[in-house]
Amino acid sequence: MDKYRDILAVNRLATALDPTLLVGANRLISLFTDPEARSYYPDWEENTASVIAQLRADIGGDENDPKFQAIVGQLSIKSDRFRRLWARHDVRGTGSPTGIVRNPLVGDLTLRREKLAILGTHSLVLVMYHAEPDTPSADSLALLCSLQ
Repeated sequence: MDKYRDILAVNRLATALDPTLLVGANRLISLFTDPEARSYYPDWEENTASVIAQLRADIGGDENDPKFQAIVGQLSIKSDRFRRLWARHDVRGTGSPTGIVRNPLVGDLTLRREKLAILGTHSLVLVMYHAEPDTPSADSLALLCSLQ
């Protein structure tokens, strides 16, 4: 994804895990405005607080960027939760190393979240989710993979 949280690429397993992860979608807009996207994250309250604090850190001094302002404006109109979080001005360089994804086929999975900056690009990041080996979440992720 890019610094605006536009999804630029996604693999089949990620979309099976969370069908709202689609190329061209904006992760912020879907997370805050799409009830289906929210349903995949039982830790949504904690997750959204972390996402906004990371967004502030990533945007830094680019807050006058027109695309960034458009996203903030759209979310401010459509989401009370976003407005409250944005008004807090929290800044955090990294988020929680784990998250819970609720998948209708395999249930809740506790996954590690890794974010890797793509060097030589304009603020692109690769986000990877994986389960700890030999855990129920690893088994559920393998099952979901086998269904693809």
